[in-house]
Amino acid sequence: MSSIRSTGINPVPSGKTELIATTISWIFGVAALAAGLVNCFFGNDPYFGIFIIGLSLVFFPPVANLVHKFLGFTLPGPLKFLLALFIIWVLLGVGELFSKIDIMTYQLG
Repeated sequence: MSSIRSTGINPVPSGKTELIATTISWIFGVAALAAGLVNCFFGNDPYFGIFIIGLSLVFFPPVANLVHKFLGFTLPGPLKFLLALFIIWVLLGVGELFSKIDIMTYQLG
C-alpha cells in the first residue's frame, strides 16, 4: 500500500521521505521551467525552450497526478532522476544556459 494519502486530486505526502522527494521535485520542476522560459525568449531556439518546459512538467506533482488519473501510469523515481540529469546536461551543453542568462541580464538591465 502506498504511503501517500489522497485528498482530492493532490496527494499529501505522509512520510518524511515522500515530503523530501516532493519538495525536490517541485524545486527542480520550477528551475527547469525557468530555464525553459529563458530558452524560449532569449536566444535563437524557442522550440528547445518549449521542449524543456514540456519535460519540466513531469516534475510537478499535480501534473503527475493528472497523468496517472487519465493515462494510468506514473514515472518511477529512478527514471525521473535520469530525466533530471538529461535536462541538466542538455541545458548546460546544448542550450548554453549561462550565455543566454548573460544575454537576458544585458537586455533587461
